[in-house]
Amino acid sequence: MCSVHEYNMADLELDQVTKVIGYHPRFLDHFLRTQNFIMKGDGPLPYDYRYYLAIIAAARHQCPYLVKMYEKEFLNQGGNPEWLNGLDYIPSKLRAIYEINKILAHRPWLLRKEHIESLTRNKNSWSLSEVVHAMVLLSHFHSLSSFVFSCGLTQKLDGLSSPKFKTAQISTATVNVGGVTTTIPYQPPQPPVQIQQTVQPQKTVLSEIILNSNAAVIAGEFNGSGLTTNVSVNNVVGAGSSTALNGVNNKKNGNVLVFFCFIKIKDYVLTALPSASVEVLMERMKVLSQKQDECTEAELSNRFKSVEMQTAELSTTAPQTPVEVPPVISHYVEDPNFTYQDFARRGAENIPNTFRIQDYSWDDHGYSLVNGLYEDVGTLLDQKFRCAYNLTYFTMGGVKNVDTSKFRRAIWNYIQCIYGIRHDDYDYGEVNQLLDRPLKMFIKTACCFPDRITTKDYDSILVELLDSEKVHVNLMVMEARNQAELLYALREIMRYMT
Repeated sequence: MCSVHEYNMADLELDQVTKVIGYHPRFLDHFLRTQNFIMKGDGPLPYDYRYYLAIIAAARHQCPYLVKMYEKEFLNQGGNPEWLNGLDYIPSKLRAIYEINKILAHRPWLLRKEHIESLTRNKNSWSLSEVVHAMVLLSHFHSLSSFVFSCGLTQKLDGLSSPKFKTAQISTATVNVGGVTTTIPYQPPQPPVQIQQTVQPQKTVLSEIILNSNAAVIAGEFNGSGLTTNVSVNNVVGAGSSTALNGVNNKKNGNVLVFFCFIKIKDYVLTALPSASVEVLMERMKVLSQKQDECTEAELSNRFKSVEMQTAELSTTAPQTPVEVPPVISHYVEDPNFTYQDFARRGAENIPNTFRIQDYSWDDHGYSLVNGLYEDVGTLLDQKFRCAYNLTYFTMGGVKNVDTSKFRRAIWNYIQCIYGIRHDDYDYGEVNQLLDRPLKMFIKTACCFPDRITTKDYDSILVELLDSEKVHVNLMVMEARNQAELLYALREIMRYMT
């Protein structure tokens, strides 16, 4: 096997997903270092296991693009073609980890040390190093599936590309991996998008937010964000109407908010509450940065619970129906109806405690554990997480010299809140100040139901931002989710070891 230092980037085939990540060459460097190490570098799992784990991880989120890519790689690595007939054709040892794959993909808080014990103590026992390698692979490809869908890339690959991606100019960037410098194609940031004052309603997943007829939930959340909102369904004039809601008003220094999402109230489609413009968002970030007030521990806890419950109220689809898995990947999927369940609405019985970062964090616990059991991968993951979190060009929507740290932290912590993880020192009130409802909706869908994202959904959020900035948001979705899965997995491995 080769080490992380021996990769020749010029020999790598750059697929469409990698090219889009190339909007951010610095992150692409860390991404490729990590992905190539866990797939081709030193590690306890054989190559055929690695590629098969990538296949079944992507299949959990119905991502045919990644499934087909890694089927090809599986065969190129000498994998047994019989395994591609489905889960019934793989070795029992590999089959034994499928339950963990399912739990990590959708409800990682359900993982228990007993799951680890069952892998390491049966007749086809896994070593702890193999378990960690598998966890890293599964969480990587679950999260990469979120990225593929959240950028609308599956539709692009089907010939339904977003115009912005389709016309993006391909340039080059120089990256260094393991001391090897090479030039790769990437898509540079584009000029600011012209803001549209009117938008035609689209019937998309994100637009079909099912609300009570009085729209009380929306009114309550936006009032909590400092908006003055008076919503009335009497403004609806008929089925399919695009009439704007009256009484929606938010002006800051004369700047009227200008981009909209669409909501569905029963059988009516209408323009929903407007989202904060870049200028308003910048002003909010500035105010929050200057804020000196310190909240009590109880207040911080209550604000987290409030955001958690609001997240649970965000419906990502119409009433549940049996999940239909595309036939091309259905043989890799068992129990397709096991999907994400809102952490804050798990039910009244046997509710696990919120995952508190002060009790188990990546920096203090996860990093050292994963590095101890799978050498070098902890360092690579840590560098990738930090790059995604800290990446900034100090711009927003074409405006320069902008401190985006508050916005980035709100996105990262909101993503992990979706998975029941609380950063104890963070004021979750900032989430409602900086992330509007359409963006929250997009993030939740990208994390939990990525196969429901469409190119139109990508185009409908953060419309003032450049494509490179929107891709950065999606990179944070990918990495914050990846870290969340690993935190749950590594915590249970630690409990098993002790």
